[in-house]
Amino acid sequence: MLEFVIRRIFYIIPTMFFISIVSFVIIQLPPGDYLTTMVSTMNAQGDEVDPQLLEYLETRYGLNQPVHVQYFKWMAGIITQGDFGTSFEWNRPVSTLMWDRIGLTFVISLTTLLFTWIVAFPVGIYSAVRKYTIGDYILTTIGFVGLAIPNFLLALVLMYASYRVFNQSVGGLFSPEYVDAPWSWGRFMDLLAHLWIPVVIIGTAGTAGLIRIMRANLMDELKKPYVEAARLKGQKEWLVIVKYPVRVALNPFISTVGWLLPTLVSGSAIVAIVLNLPTSGPLLLRALRSQDMYLAGSFILVLSFLTVIGTLISDVLLAWLDPRVRYGRTGSA
Repeated sequence: MLEFVIRRIFYIIPTMFFISIVSFVIIQLPPGDYLTTMVSTMNAQGDEVDPQLLEYLETRYGLNQPVHVQYFKWMAGIITQGDFGTSFEWNRPVSTLMWDRIGLTFVISLTTLLFTWIVAFPVGIYSAVRKYTIGDYILTTIGFVGLAIPNFLLALVLMYASYRVFNQSVGGLFSPEYVDAPWSWGRFMDLLAHLWIPVVIIGTAGTAGLIRIMRANLMDELKKPYVEAARLKGQKEWLVIVKYPVRVALNPFISTVGWLLPTLVSGSAIVAIVLNLPTSGPLLLRALRSQDMYLAGSFILVLSFLTVIGTLISDVLLAWLDPRVRYGRTGSA
């Protein structure tokens, strides 16, 4: 097990080096840069741009230097000082902008993951054990509906129904009086009151998908000889199901841990925009549209890093839960 973990950690170093290069190149691919976009916008509005100001900004942000020099300067600041650069559009440190959003995105992502597990785990087991019953057909239909309807459409329907029926807006994570207020018990309770809406909307498709996966995997395991052997030993039916086939069928649930960390940044951007959520997704989209190089590049880099770390956590948990994964990866018995 230790050898498996060390080997997986060793792979992270070259992977992250390659990802950092790709992240920076992606931001450099579109023609022009943030200053070009700013000049075009001001010209469209009939405003003149001071050439000396442009020259100053190019020198300050290193935009007049070769791409490889900009890359090494950016990476040196991240590694030595934790400095991701300065956002052109916001004129603030990138790290400040990112961490302000990631906290709330983490709360939504973690709560959504727990909601998905709590709902999908028992429903998937019931559908597999009681297959082809009325309950199974009803849950299967609900699962297909959950997979078919986009999350942002659910958000729009919920917002419309809430406004028309209850005369209340469901957008945002806080009431107007708590949006800019410091953290307190009242603000925390207000967050909990609004949190269930994005959690249910974002978690619907994931829950429906995991129910289908859990049902299919468990139905396959229940047909295997070791389950019949356990029954012949006189063990109770619920113990036979939970102790053996359910443990094997849990693999897709453990795999979803790898999705959690990347969603700290992506955060279902479309749903966040529809519901006006102060999460990372809308800020990343805005940075990409405005070619805010350091902000967008830092988001992509952090997203990629969290994807690698999330995959590592999933692999370690899967290896602990199912030794076949560990043996297959290490090639040892």
